[in-house]
Amino acid sequence: MSFFPCPDPVLGDKTSVDAIETLVIPRTSDIGGLEVRRALPTVRRRLVGPFIFFDRMGPAIFRDDEALDVKPHPHIGLSTVTYLFDGHIRHRDSLGTQMVIQPGDVNLMTAGRGIVHSERSPEEERSGPRPVSGIQTWLALPNAMEEMDPAFFHTIAPDLPVMEDRDFRGRLIMGSLHGLTSPVVQHAETLYADIAINPGGRFHIPPTTEERAIYTLEGNVGIGGEVFPPDRLLAFRAGDDIIVEAGPEGAHIMLFGGAALGSRRYIWWNFVSSSKERIEQAKEEWRTGRFDIVPGDEEDFIPLPE
Repeated sequence: MSFFPCPDPVLGDKTSVDAIETLVIPRTSDIGGLEVRRALPTVRRRLVGPFIFFDRMGPAIFRDDEALDVKPHPHIGLSTVTYLFDGHIRHRDSLGTQMVIQPGDVNLMTAGRGIVHSERSPEEERSGPRPVSGIQTWLALPNAMEEMDPAFFHTIAPDLPVMEDRDFRGRLIMGSLHGLTSPVVQHAETLYADIAINPGGRFHIPPTTEERAIYTLEGNVGIGGEVFPPDRLLAFRAGDDIIVEAGPEGAHIMLFGGAALGSRRYIWWNFVSSSKERIEQAKEEWRTGRFDIVPGDEEDFIPLPE
């Protein structure tokens, strides 16, 4: 979710594959029964394009006495992108948005100068075994857009372009790839795709995007003669053609990146900014109740961390 108080991941051993600049082994935490692996940021790799947070949620099963309940909390200076493989999450925000996110949909919430939202298991789906699995990422906004008005965009799965041939099938979440373009709004050049590679198949990542990485979800993948297991973030060197090969069991990866942001970003709790002073201002605004409330979820909130 957009608020998971787990620590930054540790950096994995340096790979011998020249095309791979950084290999990250995510840190795993258990948040209310939901296993979360955080792959960005790390000490040595803060961003890939505009991507400044990358969280793998689950897969997990909620039982009768379990639910996802991320209380209202604030953001500035970023967009959150929620993408589910399984399960449902009810999103509410201070713009008055109320949306149950379905698997395959793209939930894009842009905080800009400030937004508050909550993420919970739907009230009507809190009994019986309920799976949940997905990815949530944060995209840092360009300097000129950090204080833009907050906004919410939702794109349903059938509206996303599908890439398919004998070796793979993929859904283009954001950006352009292999002659296709996603309708999802971009505030900076962004590439994001969900790709299933068939057993023994290959997927080509062209060098047209400046910064690129994959996160391995399922199956082993081969790159340049080296094999990598699931739950690894592999950031590639700019300008190289990359071929990702799946083993006999197939593979599932997320491809992401974009143009380099070009300026530093500071992160504190749920706040992202190019200015430390702006983050201090946001902290004081949340502490003193100057952010907007979330209609339908007004009675609860996450206090500012000490």
